[in-house]
Amino acid sequence: MENKLVKLDIIDLAFNGKAVAHLDGKVVFLKGGLPGEKVLAEITSTKRHYDEAIVKEIIIKSDLRISAPCKHFGICGGCAWQDLIYNKQLEFKRKQVADCLERIGKIADVKLHDIVGAAELFRYRNKMEFSFHVTGDDSFNLGLHHRGRFDEIFDLEECLLQSDTANRIVHFIRDFVKRYNIPAYDIINHTGFMRFLVIREARRTGQIMVNIVTNKGNIPTRKELIKELRTAFPQVVTLVHNETALKSNVAVGEKEHVLFGVGLIEEEILGYRFYIRANSFFQTNSIQTETLYRAAFDLLMPDKGDRVLDLYCGTGSIGIIISEYVREVIGVELVADAVSAARDNALANGVSNIEFVEGDVKDYLRSDAVGDTPFDIVIVDPPRAGVNPKALRRIIRMQPPKILYISCNPATFARDAATLFKAGYRLPEVRPIDMFPHTMHIELIGVFYRD
Repeated sequence: MENKLVKLDIIDLAFNGKAVAHLDGKVVFLKGGLPGEKVLAEITSTKRHYDEAIVKEIIIKSDLRISAPCKHFGICGGCAWQDLIYNKQLEFKRKQVADCLERIGKIADVKLHDIVGAAELFRYRNKMEFSFHVTGDDSFNLGLHHRGRFDEIFDLEECLLQSDTANRIVHFIRDFVKRYNIPAYDIINHTGFMRFLVIREARRTGQIMVNIVTNKGNIPTRKELIKELRTAFPQVVTLVHNETALKSNVAVGEKEHVLFGVGLIEEEILGYRFYIRANSFFQTNSIQTETLYRAAFDLLMPDKGDRVLDLYCGTGSIGIIISEYVREVIGVELVADAVSAARDNALANGVSNIEFVEGDVKDYLRSDAVGDTPFDIVIVDPPRAGVNPKALRRIIRMQPPKILYISCNPATFARDAATLFKAGYRLPEVRPIDMFPHTMHIELIGVFYRD
């Protein structure tokens, strides 16, 4: 069956962004294709309950299809839905949330609001990571991953999700590395030097950070790099060098050096200023983050007497903003750099009723540090894997009256919601927010109540 060419009618889009068709009573998940299209596809994998395929030719085009403006579309691993009209992107994202709540959470009586679309469909990201990759001709590429491949990088010309200035910085760094013959890193043999370029750009302040991640050692031409970068891009307020010998292919260093500036940029969210460092987590869409937080607070309705526990708090943004409306906030975060940034952020904003604790959420909830004073609100904004099961059980044992759950993964949200339902919590409504247009990713907010 594999490598067989078949004609298929696409009927839907799945949670992971793949198209859905049927063949001989089995579901087929396809790379490429939109609902309403007839395609010629190649079966690439046959499983017991489903097949996987790649669209080779579109025989009948969908009315939902538009021309993707990005010149890298179809090659790049991001923006898989750029050829789908935006209002339909929103419809399919909302449908995915509904499917997860029903199939995984077994939740049928929750009010699911219409998804809130993004104000900006392009140029909305405040952070982009680019990889160096050696090629067979003793040269290198600097860009993004080919779709579905960890070991193939294409040379970026322009990414429509970042600013024009950030795109020009990518070209500048590529040219600089070529002119000075600095070797790119080989992820297979673990040789070479240049590994990643990370650009962070604050949307409200316009400040830009350039972060270069390398193998161990100093950048050999760092004086020339500093001079040329500052001359070409006065918007760049700091240049950071992260070095690491770790083989894992992630853009984080073991040791950090600030080559100029103060090693951070400032962003503004809902009138509060936040310091963002090279390795700090911060919501990637600054403008839509304000929409997200407003919607969260509208659902939560905090009270001046509330005591709040903010878990997975990152650099403290939501805890700092909500501190104005409550009595006390305690934030818990595992990453030491994020905790340090959170404390600086609280100080910079004159917030005195918040405390940040460095530690694993599940361990903190088990420790004596929680204390005997109950929390009125627990906020969780976990990674895609959702709340750690042990941590969720310990939150339930605390019996907070309200749990604000901000999720970037409807599947794990629905799983955790089912656990909270069994423990006696109810979820009246869910609000989806589109933070990442042209991708299948979706954020959602829900407040669980214990009666």
